[in-house]
Amino acid sequence: MKYSLGRYVYGLATFGSGICALVWHNYDALPVVPHRGILIYIVAIIEILAGVAVLWAKTARAGAVALGAIYFFFTLLGVPLIIKHPLVYNNFGNFFEQFSYVSGALILYACSATNSPARTSRLAQFGYYSFGICVVSFALEQLFYLSATASLVPKWIPLGQMFWAIATTIAFALAAIALLTGVMALLAARLNTAMLVGFLLLVWLPALFANPHSFVNWSESLETLAIAASAWIAADFLGRRRSAEFAHASLG
Repeated sequence: MKYSLGRYVYGLATFGSGICALVWHNYDALPVVPHRGILIYIVAIIEILAGVAVLWAKTARAGAVALGAIYFFFTLLGVPLIIKHPLVYNNFGNFFEQFSYVSGALILYACSATNSPARTSRLAQFGYYSFGICVVSFALEQLFYLSATASLVPKWIPLGQMFWAIATTIAFALAAIALLTGVMALLAARLNTAMLVGFLLLVWLPALFANPHSFVNWSESLETLAIAASAWIAADFLGRRRSAEFAHASLG
């Protein structure tokens, strides 16, 4: 994935997340644990260095490993809350948000490999389908918290807040079906990426400009950017695979 734009966005998003954690000395995904302050510094520094590493092709795999490990750690931290409150979907939503970053890192790692093409192809496929499952969760989370989702839609957008909350929930559901079945998957992956970028531009950036001193606004903006980057990486993976299939068919 040498020329993947998704890779650059992923690197910038994770770099920004590390900077945000250092400035506010906080991580939403990190619960209150012993020595939390020291742990925040360690994770943030690794995240910053790994985010920079992802920006260069020669170090992208190392960066993907480090980021995948960090986000998998954050994903596992969500399991106790799911077990304790299995009827609260927000806990599942947080789990799959973190796991979407892991999926992006898996695809990035696999597509940056120069050897063992069969093994890396299987790993990339696993990352891709994992991201597809995360998109299912995005749809369910919006469905269960439809009013809260609608409240985030800017009031100036035509057709109303609830209309767009329902429309984007349906869009996530259709994207998940396409990604997991392979039917119009590339188009769905690209449209899903565009929608997530739209969330960033229309919802979180205005909030960030309105209150640039808010940790929540920075955190949510960077989380949305990271999810969009993972979606972009999945779309780039599909595009690369489609190009390889066309090339193979042409040679045949």
